[in-house]
Amino acid sequence: MGDKSRMRGLAVILALALLLSACGGGYGSGGTNGSAAVRETAASSGSESAGAGADADGEVRLKMLLIGGKPADYEEVFGRLNTLLKDKINTTVEVEFLDWSDWSQKYPLKFAAKENFDIAYTANWAFYYDQAIKGGFLELTDDLLARYAPRTWETMPDIAWEQAKVDGKLYMVPNNNREITDKAVIIRDDLRKKYKLEPVNDPKTFADYVKTVGAGESELSAFGAKPADGWKWHELDQILLEQQNEWNLVDYSIPFAYRLDDPEGRVFNVYDTPEFRELIAYYKDLADHNGWSKNIITNKSDVWQDMLAGKAGSYAHNLGTMAINLIEMRRERPDFAGSIADLTPGKKKIGAISTQNGMAIHAASKQVERSLMLIDLLQNDKEIHDLTMYGIAGKHYEPIGDDRMRSGPDAGSYTGFSNWGWNSPLNRTDAAYPEEAAAIHDRWLGEIFHFPLETFVFNDAAVKNEVANVGNVMLRYAIPLEYGLIEDLDRGQAELIGRLKTAGIEKVGQELQAQIDAFLSRSHE
Repeated sequence: MGDKSRMRGLAVILALALLLSACGGGYGSGGTNGSAAVRETAASSGSESAGAGADADGEVRLKMLLIGGKPADYEEVFGRLNTLLKDKINTTVEVEFLDWSDWSQKYPLKFAAKENFDIAYTANWAFYYDQAIKGGFLELTDDLLARYAPRTWETMPDIAWEQAKVDGKLYMVPNNNREITDKAVIIRDDLRKKYKLEPVNDPKTFADYVKTVGAGESELSAFGAKPADGWKWHELDQILLEQQNEWNLVDYSIPFAYRLDDPEGRVFNVYDTPEFRELIAYYKDLADHNGWSKNIITNKSDVWQDMLAGKAGSYAHNLGTMAINLIEMRRERPDFAGSIADLTPGKKKIGAISTQNGMAIHAASKQVERSLMLIDLLQNDKEIHDLTMYGIAGKHYEPIGDDRMRSGPDAGSYTGFSNWGWNSPLNRTDAAYPEEAAAIHDRWLGEIFHFPLETFVFNDAAVKNEVANVGNVMLRYAIPLEYGLIEDLDRGQAELIGRLKTAGIEKVGQELQAQIDAFLSRSHE
């Protein structure tokens, strides 16, 4: 029996012992005397997760930090949630929402100031590694998880726990849901048919679509992008640079990648490759044919809302978001005939590691046990999961059986924030989920490529100044080059590479390669 199996067995024994000794001392943060009434309620509620065997002495109010705008119906939905939580684990929760426009600035400041909160959404793209190494998150031991989040501990695949570790330690309860990080584009199929174009299924047919629509439709931008928020790459780069060439960018703050099938993980500067030179020529061709606005770099509008308003003819995003967008377009603008196009069929796909979404405990929290109990319920209690993911049945969504749903009349009043942190096998599928998106997803699952550096994370502590300088160069010199605003591509590429050298990119590359070499060496031990 492995260590984890032994721990699971001990957790079951412990849960039974605690239930049988309801009047004895406990492990919760609320006091020293047990509460039989709370435990009996938890055990009889049908929830086998948090609270079923853990101490829930005294009422506790937790504070949770989530990313995204506060839903209009937050009070109503979380009011119902708190009624359930009070009954199950003698706990209530309030949420602070960090709006999409400024979350990346506010999030680290709250940890630095050691503000009073207990749980935070985090992800590999949302400061997980950074806060883990800085001490912002509490280390989650096997004992803590087995005792206070037993159902999550039992159902989470072992690989998900391993992927979430930082330097061998765990600081997150990851989501328990298979995802793919690759991107596609959504287009206006009505426009494609209007101009008698071939189906869009590769970079060439997409370029034909963008240039033709750009020439024929003066009221819209053929491709919608939003680089003004500090993003250092073209919106299409993940598709046309990474997916098309079967590369993986190590970190989007620096221009280093490696080939997915390279067992040695040798990194290279993507800006200094023939593939990048070909790509900027591709982009320049689109820009010269009115593929996007000349003011693209300062664009701050919501690209998806632009598409719904008829101001954009295509845009790139991950498949899941695009499927949701397509549902909305077909409901709100059926005359647009939206369609999802996979531009890199047959190429290796990258499956999202478990840290794509997750929940962490603030290192300063005084309510660790109850926080874990709440996370356990969010992932594994059907009633609570449905409520927090989809809102109120009959209002925000209509349940269809146990695993499907359709949008309710007030669906828009409960959406747009990071409740994906507790994605789990209990997630429902929208009955309106586009068939073509499901077909692409199923095909991509068969194209997922697992590689040695799948869980590698770059620690830039030793080269922070150089990374910042490189990032500034990328924004100033790479973005105009990629959006076709530089006439002489060879000169623009040469200047970009030269500026990067001055900024210290070679030192960053050496540090990155040393960390990759050490990571691969440890994995082979």
